[in-house]
Amino acid sequence: MSGHKCSYPWDLHDRYAQDKSVVNKMQQKYWETKQAFIKATGKKEDEHVVASDADLDAKLELFHSIQRTCLDLSKAIVLYQKRICFLSQEENELGKFLRSQGFQDKTRAGKMMQATGKALCFSSQQRLALRNPLCRFHQEVETFRHRAISDTWLTVNRMEQCRTEYRGALLWMKDVSQELDPDLYKQMEKFRKVQTQVRLAKKSFDKLKMDVCQKVDLLGASRCNLLSHMLATYQLAWAQWQGPWNLKVLTKMTCCC
Repeated sequence: MSGHKCSYPWDLHDRYAQDKSVVNKMQQKYWETKQAFIKATGKKEDEHVVASDADLDAKLELFHSIQRTCLDLSKAIVLYQKRICFLSQEENELGKFLRSQGFQDKTRAGKMMQATGKALCFSSQQRLALRNPLCRFHQEVETFRHRAISDTWLTVNRMEQCRTEYRGALLWMKDVSQELDPDLYKQMEKFRKVQTQVRLAKKSFDKLKMDVCQKVDLLGASRCNLLSHMLATYQLAWAQWQGPWNLKVLTKMTCCC
């Protein structure tokens, strides 16, 4: 008994850590699959385990919000560009029509139609200038989605896989502990083997959990910087299209804010 007692802490831990037998893998996959089934069906999990991941779940909720809103923003920019082109085309056609009718009318009303038509044609050309910052805006949002968000999404997927493995190992350890008899060496050895699996799974999960939290924080800050820069560029182009007076007023309002 003394020989076993001295060898448990480290020798058995090393042996369990290297335990890659087919039986051990099958048992591990069984409990991982059971945990995945519990999550998929929405069955209630251990409240203490769920509460321990509250900060992570909050970060994941923020990440999915960023992912969803960036996709919506990209679609809105594309639709906005189409509306601007359509409105500019209609405005230009109306301007040409008024100018042609004004040339035929020699009265004062004809001069007014010519002036209005000329203004509409000029406005339609200036409106198209909004497409340049919008195109750049769309490119930046798409780059953000396909690089920053996709990279974070890959890390989230790896973390979720590790979380399933970790919670599956906890289920396995709970099942083993319910039948545990401390006086039986084989049962203690089995428990220590499962305990080692839990420890290794938790180590991997904690590392990826920290990576996800850090990446989501960085993702949120990057999105704020992106929107601040690109919306300022669009705001300047829009103010220039509205006219020098509106630009002056907008600049004064921005300074006051």
